Amino acid sequence: MSSTDISHIHEFLHCQTPAAWVHWALENQALMLIDHANCEHAAGQSAMTAMKRYRNGIPGIANSGLTDRHGVNYSLLAKLSRLAREELRHFEQVVALMRKRGIDYPQIAASRYAGRLRDEVRPTEPSRLVDTLLVGAIIEARSCERFSALVPVLDEELSDFYASLLKSESRHFVDYLKLAEGVAGAAEVEDRLQTILAAEQVLVESSDTEFRFHSGVP
Repeated sequence: MSSTDISHIHEFLHCQTPAAWVHWALENQALMLIDHANCEHAAGQSAMTAMKRYRNGIPGIANSGLTDRHGVNYSLLAKLSRLAREELRHFEQVVALMRKRGIDYPQIAASRYAGRLRDEVRPTEPSRLVDTLLVGAIIEARSCERFSALVPVLDEELSDFYASLLKSESRHFVDYLKLAEGVAGAAEVEDRLQTILAAEQVLVESSDTEFRFHSGVP
């Protein structure tokens, strides 16, 4: 079992996952895996969408040094491409676990979590990119924190799997933060983080009617 230190994740987030959510997850393990697969797929798609949108630079930032002489943002493309590949690899791993356990893969509605966080994203560039990256960082941090909360209570196979994800999810969180700081600087990032993290805390601690990997409490 992994001994990955995620104390920096706990310090970053405004709250920890309530025990009520962990108990809810134990009662809905098949649904947990289905929604986890959806989350990994969505994370990969989000990274690829950002690659397409910002491959030729970031609107609102001129002569930033973030693009080469042809206007291509190779650094951002490389980082997002790696993130997308890793998220889709995790998707494949979750689906393989579902297949092994005889779990069907029905269509289910997404939780309100990611959508509500994206409501915090400012509409104009480059602020839109900054906030999108910060939402990505927060989602990765919360995922990592939830994996850690689940590791001690799941069966050995699932526990080992979630423990194995801790290191990569923790790294993704840092990657998104560094990308945001590269666009806006540490001061703006810190200010925006506190706003979006406050909204995230409300989502985590408030009640939901349906269990999802990022849902609130029952």
